[in-house]
Amino acid sequence: MTNSVDADYLESQYNARASIPDHPEIFARWARESATWRERLTGHIGLAYGPDPGERLDWYPGADDDPRPVLYFVHGGYWRSLDKDDFTFLVPSLQQLGLDVVLVNYGLCPRITVGEIVAQVRRGLAWTRGHAATYGADAERIYLAGHSAGGHLVALLMATDWAGAGHADVGSAIRGGLAISGLYDLEPLRHTSINVEAQLDVGAAKALSPALMEPMVNAPLALAVGDDESDEFKRQSQLLADAWPICDTPGRVPEAHHLAVVEALAKPGSRCHTILAGMLDET
Repeated sequence: MTNSVDADYLESQYNARASIPDHPEIFARWARESATWRERLTGHIGLAYGPDPGERLDWYPGADDDPRPVLYFVHGGYWRSLDKDDFTFLVPSLQQLGLDVVLVNYGLCPRITVGEIVAQVRRGLAWTRGHAATYGADAERIYLAGHSAGGHLVALLMATDWAGAGHADVGSAIRGGLAISGLYDLEPLRHTSINVEAQLDVGAAKALSPALMEPMVNAPLALAVGDDESDEFKRQSQLLADAWPICDTPGRVPEAHHLAVVEALAKPGSRCHTILAGMLDET
């Protein structure tokens, strides 16, 4: 049982928007910059990977003629908000690494459950692997990246028994991942306002916590968290690093709160961008 003092503490730790007063302006800037980039970039927009209206993705091919590795990016928003369209601004800097960039959408809580979101993101990755050659990409070199709830979903993709699910080719194609400020122990969230929409019970929180699982993909998972984030977000990343041998010590992004940390992917030379570049060189 969590008492009111604990609940207040957890709310202050996990309610990232409340800790960032200018978050409406940040979200508006993301949307504005992303809309501008969608007018400039060449891409395949709104591709259906499943029957649910939320199961759509955008595919932005890189410039190289040779088959290119793919980055499968999963957005955050506590499984209840935001959209792939808010993150198009990340694409140009990621293409500079020689990547095709796939921005995946999924249905949101409370219309669907977190467990159903996990199934959708898995389906989207299998679709991406199966269609890579169609878009001139290398189906055997897929990288994952996600922020916040997207970091949680990336970790679960790494913990998926792809062979048991009939998609051994997906598991073998994953070469690495980057989880930014993710959530790997969901139990604390049950005691916050986030659970009004996430609707996690004890069983679901346990079943969907990557820190209680084992990685099933033989590839590295890099972790990153902002220096200015809450103690709980830092603890979450360290928890997974301690639990999973495929993870190193979480990288710290200087002067970054929970929203600024994902913006680092749009800045060549930043900690997140450098981590991803190094992973591409090594794998």
